[in-house]
Amino acid sequence: MAIEQATFNVLLEAIERFINEKLVPIEALVDKNDQVPEFVISEMRELGLFGLSIPEKYGGLGLNMREEIEVAICLGLTTPAFRSVFGTNIGIGSQGIIMDGTEEQKAHYLPKLATGEIISSFALTEPEAGSDAGSLQTSARKDGDNYVLNGTKRYITNAPSADIFTLMARTDPNASGTQGITAFIIDRDTPGLSVGKPDKKMGQQGAKTADVVLDDCVVPAQNIIGGVAGVGFKTAMKVLDRGRLHISGVSVGIAERLIRECISYASDRKQFGKAISEFQLIQAMLADSKAEAYAARCMVIDAAEKKDSGEVITLEAACSKMFSTEMVGKVADRAVQIFGGAGYIAEYPIERLYRDVRLFRIYEGTTQIQQLIIAREMLKNKTN
Repeated sequence: MAIEQATFNVLLEAIERFINEKLVPIEALVDKNDQVPEFVISEMRELGLFGLSIPEKYGGLGLNMREEIEVAICLGLTTPAFRSVFGTNIGIGSQGIIMDGTEEQKAHYLPKLATGEIISSFALTEPEAGSDAGSLQTSARKDGDNYVLNGTKRYITNAPSADIFTLMARTDPNASGTQGITAFIIDRDTPGLSVGKPDKKMGQQGAKTADVVLDDCVVPAQNIIGGVAGVGFKTAMKVLDRGRLHISGVSVGIAERLIRECISYASDRKQFGKAISEFQLIQAMLADSKAEAYAARCMVIDAAEKKDSGEVITLEAACSKMFSTEMVGKVADRAVQIFGGAGYIAEYPIERLYRDVRLFRIYEGTTQIQQLIIAREMLKNKTN
């Protein structure tokens, strides 16, 4: 469902103004302190950012996929740590409930997620189950009307601040691979659930990840998403298809920010008596970055429109995620090269963005996993 174009334009302008006036000036501070200030989070709530993709029926803005991509590209114009604050609420942390949850689950959780009253998190990855998500070992043993969960989740985004977790566990120990996996909604204060220390990461400071440990954690059966056990992996994959488009949009936005920074610097920086933008080898790097960013923008918008029309976009989402995240890595590398020594110095945003974008090729499915998905879908459907 889309909102009126005039209303959406006002929203987009408000987000752009918020980014330029409030977020960009404090990027270095967030990177240094590894913390997004509370006043910023409060303004995010006021703007409705926590409910961008949550249906209007539950208090969100109800953006369709194309509109969400436009917002994601806009959000990419600043450090990705800011987007991460509410990213799980509009993406992987809430979409399982939106797509497959019971009406009771939707009515209970979605309004609170839409306002930012509570923060959600998506817990799939484990110490021995990263790219091979089907090998997860977290167990959920049936005990009357409850399940008893044991296991550890790793690198879980927003775990330190999350109030609820969409968490995958194996309810059928005899099932192999992706079978017998169930999606649970677990409140943070559930006895037996604990969150580890925040991870120290290469980049994306301010976006917190941590382990989530389950030690005889008792969860009511009514907290199974959709009320049906054993179909959690299907829910997770649908959620990730959507999330991969969002990450692709953010990657496009960061690439466009990097290109803007490069044009500005190359126009001012002088060597051999003239601006370095006048040298053809610099122009070639700028041209390559622009062409690749434009191609990624077209790709993700096309995939988003297909999703809005009701098509299954597993193939397109994987293509977009693979191309866009690889693209922004190359654009960031060229940016460092254009800036020269300055690009390696923390005083300039290029150094920080270079570190930040490296993660995009890893989370929500590595580039190599996207390649496998693309090939699988092509061969399955016999499409080119």
